[in-house]
Amino acid sequence: MDLAREIASLKARRNAVILAHNYTLGDVQDIADFLGDSLELARKVTATTADIIVFCGVHFMAETAAILNPGKTVLMPDAFAGCPMANMITPKELAARKAELPGVKVVTYVNSTAAIKAMSDICCTSANAVKVVQSMGNAEILFVPDQYLGHYVQTQLGKKLHLWPGFCPTHRRIRPRDIQEARNAHPAAKVTVHPECMPETIAMADHVGSTSGILRYCRESDADEFIIGTELGLLHRLKKENPSKRFYPATELSDCPNMKLTTLEKIFWSLSDMEYEITVPEDIAERARAPIERMLEVV
Repeated sequence: MDLAREIASLKARRNAVILAHNYTLGDVQDIADFLGDSLELARKVTATTADIIVFCGVHFMAETAAILNPGKTVLMPDAFAGCPMANMITPKELAARKAELPGVKVVTYVNSTAAIKAMSDICCTSANAVKVVQSMGNAEILFVPDQYLGHYVQTQLGKKLHLWPGFCPTHRRIRPRDIQEARNAHPAAKVTVHPECMPETIAMADHVGSTSGILRYCRESDADEFIIGTELGLLHRLKKENPSKRFYPATELSDCPNMKLTTLEKIFWSLSDMEYEITVPEDIAERARAPIERMLEVV
């Protein structure tokens, strides 16, 4: 069976669109209608005229698509593709922290559950986190759930934030010594890392950016070699879009197993059997929609 051809046929019959995150498997990226980071995909999903959205990524992304597209069907090829960071904060824990910080605004990283978004003032992605916090003026901020992205925002704005102690296990595995070893092996290479990395790792980089920011940096740079400090899936797109340049992972350990759960086979069966539909309770979706839409307004 030619899975790519069968998926294209099913997609046409169902009036479906396939969105894939930059960290998914290469062959999944290759058949996607839209490929991007969380912010890019959130913007794309609001503009689609498709009846069915197949989201290749992790659960919070499909939830966001469902929140932004009431009335459309959102499918996730693997229902078990979750995000460890999103599970590092619960509504009960956030409510308790908000009670300790009365009047403090909550900025929530999009890598979070719909229930947490619903308790927030505004959401952000790694691509626009600095601009989102900047848009809050002098307001006191509780930043959840990623402490490292929050710390990076602090360094960029010179503003103290209340940080939740969550993190991305994949990016936390990229250590300063990994950057140093990669530099020793490739002394001419520029180092670009994701702001979900630890501050000590970020301090060693030539550039810091979301996946879209890393793609843009590598495309526009005069350098020929790059050490990439983010999830390994991004290297597929980097190599495909920049065939004359060379890319090296900061470490082979920066692999997110949940992002790799989606396969062509699962996409085919998801569209064939209309599984697995992602829904968000309407009361939560209604409250979460406003903070997400505020995020999309920040450019």
